[in-house]
Parts: sequence; structure tokens; C-alpha cells
Amino acid sequence: MLSTFGESHGTAIGGIIDGCPAGLKIDFTFIQNELDKRKPGQSKITTQRKESDSVEFLSGILNGISTGTPIGFIIKNENQKESDYSHLEETFRPGHADFTYLQKYGLKHTAGGGRASARETACRVVAGAVAKLFLKHYKITVSAFVQSVKNIEADKNWMEKKNSLIESNKEKNLVRCPDARAAKKMQELIEQTKKNGNTVGGVISCKIENIPAGIGEPVFDKLQAELAKAMLSINAAKGFEYGLGFDSTKIYGSEMNDVFISDKNKSIKTLSNNSGGILGGISNGMPVTFNVAFKPVSTIMQDQNSVDKNGKQIVLKGKGRHDPCVLPRAVPIVEAMAALVVADLLLRNRSSKL
Repeated sequence: MLSTFGESHGTAIGGIIDGCPAGLKIDFTFIQNELDKRKPGQSKITTQRKESDSVEFLSGILNGISTGTPIGFIIKNENQKESDYSHLEETFRPGHADFTYLQKYGLKHTAGGGRASARETACRVVAGAVAKLFLKHYKITVSAFVQSVKNIEADKNWMEKKNSLIESNKEKNLVRCPDARAAKKMQELIEQTKKNGNTVGGVISCKIENIPAGIGEPVFDKLQAELAKAMLSINAAKGFEYGLGFDSTKIYGSEMNDVFISDKNKSIKTLSNNSGGILGGISNGMPVTFNVAFKPVSTIMQDQNSVDKNGKQIVLKGKGRHDPCVLPRAVPIVEAMAALVVADLLLRNRSSKL
């Protein structure tokens, strides 16, 4: 379980990981590498805010081994620019949480959206990296990649390939798409969109390999429900589907059902994987597959009509340092949240039977 704290332009952000078993070797280099995939300023198609995003662990680890007690950590903010947001103190940005936070709390953080900022997701990547280290003991791997940017689609066959192959190919380009042909077009679109002062969205696909059958709770905490909740808690996420998803509405049941077979080792599998590796809210031993839709980033470098706190019509000027497309940096966040969900349910499953 993870809880986080901190704001976009505050002193630091951080989190507390609770429930990590004792005895887990903590690979600090691996965790930092995961953070580096999410950090700002990493390429010309991401925000140019410069943050090292160096994580500092405060508790729960002794000599590189988890102690079983809460793991506390912080990531200091090094490149705050509150002046970039001074003009927003009395106004509501279209697409942002300014208005809703004010209605809920009676105040809002002007600088970078405060708690609503995607900067908070760095904490999720730290916790997700710890979860990945735990899942390695079960040979479970989680791999996400950019499937589409606006109307540019990667080859859908990539979801059928091994996670190791996806990983080695997606890191060869700035977009984190394993399809080199599509990635080139995606990057060109993002660069042109940035020049136009606009933003674009798209879809991130994710696959969980080697997850054993039997993981997930049967009613309210179904595996797909927990994954959906986790993914839709990510900033800018607008949709979730698993397996064949919405395309399952276009076919017959005879086409949808995954036929059971047994391989040469008498292991039971399914011939297809339209269910996305989940039946009745519980994993069936096939790879768990899902897609997450992300909207275009709300901050655009164009004038927009809005109102101030008094309801007066104003014209909002776009300024500051922002991503023209959130997807390349969201890939490690999707992986992190998926790893946390599977790790939590795997631990819960230990008490499901004698």
C-alpha cells in the first residue's frame, strides 16, 4: 500500500510504502533508473523543467534489505518556478483541477496545480519499483509502451510479443513505442504539436507476464477493478479497458470465449486471450493485458477563454514548462501502478486457502 505527500512546487514530495515483506533486497540503482524514465527534462519532447528526481529513503530499509516496517522516502524539488503561475491566482485553467479543488477545500495551490500536479506520480514510480523487485521473485514482469499518439497507431501485434522484446525496443526512441516506424511518426507529430503551442493524447498498452492463476478477489476487489482504479487515478487518464475491451461488443460470444487447452506439460491455458488473462475477476494464468487512454495535456501555449473567481470573463495566456504529450513519461507510471496492484493482490492471496 502506498500513500504520498507533497506538492508540485513545494520543498519535496514523498511517500510511505506499507506492507512490503521483510527480507527484500532493495536495488537502489534499479529504483533510480525507473525514476529517470519519468523525470522531466529527459528529452526534447517533454517538459524542460530540470529535476534530478533523486530519491532518498528514510526508513524501512537496513543494509539494503527491507525490514518489514513502513518504507519512507522523499524526492526534493529542485527547480521550482512559482512565478510561472502567479497570473493564475484568481483564475481557473480549462481542463485543470483549479475549480474543483477550490470547491472542495476552499483554497487551491496556484503553483503547478499543487497536489493535483502530475509531479506526485514520481512517488508512485518509486513504490512501483519496489513492487517490481518483489514480483521478480515470482518471475512476474510488467511492461507498458505507447500504443498510439492521436491517430498514429503502433502495430497491435506488439502486445503478443514477449515483454523482454518490448522492453529492448521501446527504449530505442524518445516516445517509448516498440514499433520503430510508428514511433518516428509519433515523435514528428509531438514536435509539430509543441511548435503549434498545443498538446496531444493517446493510448498506453500494458502486459503482465507470468502472473499465476488465482490472483484477484472475486467480488468487489476483482483484478480488473483494482487495475482500473489504479490506472484512472493517474493524472490525465481518461479510459481503461482490458483484454479485447470495447471491441468485444462487436463480436459474438462464440468468437469471444477463450477455449481451454492443455500443453505438452499438461498446463491448462487458453487458445486465445480475449479475456485479457482475467476470468471472474481472477487471473487465469494467461498474460494480463490492458490499455489506458490519456487525454491531451490541459496546459497549452495558446490563449483560452475562462473566468476568474468572481465569474468575470478573462483570456488566459499559456506559459510555463509543460509536456506537449504526457505518454512517454506516463509509461513508467502505468507500470508502477500495475506492479503495485499485482504485488498487493499476490500478498492477499496467501491467505486464500490452506
